[in-house]
Amino acid sequence: MTPSVSWRDRWPALPWVAPFAVFMAVLAVAPAMGLPQRWDAGLRFGVPLLALGLLSWPVLRTLRVQHPMADLLLGVGVCALWVAPDFLVPGWRAHPLFQNALTGSLSVSVPPAELADPLVLTLRFARAALLVPVVEELFWRGWLPRWLANPSWQDIPPGHYTRLGFIGTAVLFAAEHGPFWEVGLLCGLVYNAWMWRTRSLGDLILVHAVTNAALGAVVLRTGRYEFWM
Repeated sequence: MTPSVSWRDRWPALPWVAPFAVFMAVLAVAPAMGLPQRWDAGLRFGVPLLALGLLSWPVLRTLRVQHPMADLLLGVGVCALWVAPDFLVPGWRAHPLFQNALTGSLSVSVPPAELADPLVLTLRFARAALLVPVVEELFWRGWLPRWLANPSWQDIPPGHYTRLGFIGTAVLFAAEHGPFWEVGLLCGLVYNAWMWRTRSLGDLILVHAVTNAALGAVVLRTGRYEFWM
């Protein structure tokens, strides 16, 4: 009798790729649904979180953080790198190089008036600081560089990069961030370098979480909601 094959054996990339795909699909579909803001915020947070729990838990439970203090400092530094151009150069983000037909224009996923709702605010912050780092790092640093190195990506250790994998993932990561593409590119290169240095996806998730939490703090302190795309 032939032994049954589990879905993890049949589709090994699913835990790494599917939560990111679900997350991007929800972001694309949610605006057209016309839901009340609380329901919209819950949908954007809850559906990808469910995908993570159902599909990625066997991967996530194996991850470890090896350099917590360095991760903390790097995460804050990446946040500073992200916001520096807009704070140092008035009107920086208004340049056609950053807002155009290709990169799109600045928009805020949650209208500022709605952010007076504590639940909406909490879900938005939690999505950025807790959910996004896990979903994105599984895909951008955990799977894609290894797949670009070899379609038999499971034979490639985490943190291994070819030149195409290192540059290509940074460029695609930049493209994901639209009008913030230039800082997205720099941050993608920093994240890739730290992944190459540590060989630890757990550390990358922590760095990314600190970056997004610090960015959320900047948004709440300054009211610059455009950083929350």
